[in-house]
Amino acid sequence: MSARGRDQDHDRLDAGTEFPQDEDDHHEPASNPTGPGSWRRDASGRWTAQGAPKDPVEQPDEDEPDVAADSAQAPPPSRSARAETRLVDQSRPSSARVLSQAHFQALSDVPAVMVWLANIDNPNTRRAYQGDLEDFLGFCGIETPGELRDVTRAHVIAWRGNLEAQQLAGSTIRRKLSALSSLYGFLCNENAVEENPVAGVKRPPADGNEGKTPALSDEQARRLLQAPAGKSLKAKRDRAILATYLFHALRRTELATLTVGSIQERRGVPHLTVAGKGSKTRYVPVHAAALAAIDEYLVAAGHREDRKGALFRRTKGPQGTLEDAFTGDGIYKMRNRRMNRTSAGSGDLATP
Repeated sequence: MSARGRDQDHDRLDAGTEFPQDEDDHHEPASNPTGPGSWRRDASGRWTAQGAPKDPVEQPDEDEPDVAADSAQAPPPSRSARAETRLVDQSRPSSARVLSQAHFQALSDVPAVMVWLANIDNPNTRRAYQGDLEDFLGFCGIETPGELRDVTRAHVIAWRGNLEAQQLAGSTIRRKLSALSSLYGFLCNENAVEENPVAGVKRPPADGNEGKTPALSDEQARRLLQAPAGKSLKAKRDRAILATYLFHALRRTELATLTVGSIQERRGVPHLTVAGKGSKTRYVPVHAAALAAIDEYLVAAGHREDRKGALFRRTKGPQGTLEDAFTGDGIYKMRNRRMNRTSAGSGDLATP
């Protein structure tokens, strides 16, 4: 082919003529512009197939709803709406409501000081802290909760000076300052006040390691154990209390909170389950003499099977009828009364 002929062929391809097929291929002829074997090159020089079959597009049925369109138009529910739905689904019927509307509102209006007191587990600590707070409020003349925001460190220091002038023990002043600091720590957590005015106030030094509880001699202890003479229920109860107290060195409140079920065997050895200060539980092996006194008392009292009931209970009348649990103060008074009768001494042996 001459050079002129080749130039004419290139001009036709550039103009978009059909791509020629080989003679050996068994495809549709190139003259069919829409056949599967028809190729054309566009003005940019790219080859494209002409008439290539396309996947059929399925048209939605007119009777079927367009779920995709509806989903695109409806916005997703917000988090608060989902939470509200769960609350509605999980709520109990109004007839099963425990708190009435008035009671619910009344609890919402409880002053923060009362909430702080109610959150103290130990009743002795709660009672002591309440007295300490009343002492401070009386000193400052505070009558409304809002006035607690006006208390500064100077007020606390002045109160401490007043306590020292009363010649109170250092441990008592420390406890009173701790009570006030605990209250303001709670109010700070509740964002009711900005700072704790007790922070930074110096407190009296702690007492030495020497205990204040006088010790009993062996002879005094034996005389005290023999003091509740007789076969009455009251005498048997007092012997069991004093034996448990002396052989295990329990606090009076720990004695008062013992239940019948507090006596349990651990690895074959009888133990007392004692609920101590700070909600700490400890297990104390029971002395044989104390166990015998407790057993004698339970046989006479008849409440051995009441495992959850109080172990030591008050008695009433000449027959010694059992009543409710013996309190720590009651045990303290009984112990002092027995000691005075035996002339064993009158020192305060019980700790709160």
